[in-house]
Amino acid sequence: QVQLVESGGGSVQAGGSLMLSCAASTSAYDMAWFRQAPGKEREGVAHINYSGGIINYSDSVKGRFTISRDNAKKTLSLQMGSLKPEDTAMYYCAAYFRGGRWLEASDYSYWGQGTQVTVSS
Repeated sequence: QVQLVESGGGSVQAGGSLMLSCAASTSAYDMAWFRQAPGKEREGVAHINYSGGIINYSDSVKGRFTISRDNAKKTLSLQMGSLKPEDTAMYYCAAYFRGGRWLEASDYSYWGQGTQVTVSS
């Protein structure tokens, strides 16, 4: 079992920035950030493999968000910039990619409880 705890969410105006963090009980796996807005499916935002050598972003955040990890501290981060109202969602940290598509929610085994990000116009 892998425990994941997200933090760093909050409210920000459009154009602003936020940094999300995820504290993990292990750094042994690929990890990713997902988000889910009310009434919408969970959407993959960014993926990073164990070593940090492979990174993938959804088209909707490419160039604005940066995923990173510190394996020694067992933390995953998401630096979000140029935020838009459509970035408003609950953001989740996920771990243990079982194979398939890096930004597909069903391909991950462990999830945190989420942290809310609200972007106002």
